[in-house]
Amino acid sequence: MAKYSRLTKEQFEELHEEFINFLATQSITGKEWDEIKRVKPEVAEEELDVFSDLIWEGVLNNASYLENISAMQLFLFKVEAAHMKLVVVKTTNENIDFRTPEGFKWLQKNFAFEEVEFFTANKDFTVDKKGDIFSLIEQGAIITKGDLFMFFDKMVN
Repeated sequence: MAKYSRLTKEQFEELHEEFINFLATQSITGKEWDEIKRVKPEVAEEELDVFSDLIWEGVLNNASYLENISAMQLFLFKVEAAHMKLVVVKTTNENIDFRTPEGFKWLQKNFAFEEVEFFTANKDFTVDKKGDIFSLIEQGAIITKGDLFMFFDKMVN
């Protein structure tokens, strides 16, 4: 059973070389892999889960910033050692959708006006820091370089 979700077919295709290397570390050749898939599909499933978890572990270890953008709110996270810093940017203007280029341009021009509100918080990690980060990704957050977080963090601090 995988700790995180299994990679998608597209992600496996992108990581084809890495998966071949992963199998090679277990002394499994391409021919043997085809045989495992045919004869022991449950073993093949386990290998896919193990590989997926390895990839997720690496990704989550390196995640420093995450963003979850909805129509009227930006949730901007910075991963620190013991907690995450959160900056929320929210508009009260119901005609704005931050997910569109027009909505984002509106935010860039109007962030200092009263139609835009800011909130900040710190959220401690549970005992499973990577699981906490993965949960945000499952809820729609994406890993970023942190440009939006840094910009708005400066605005509120």
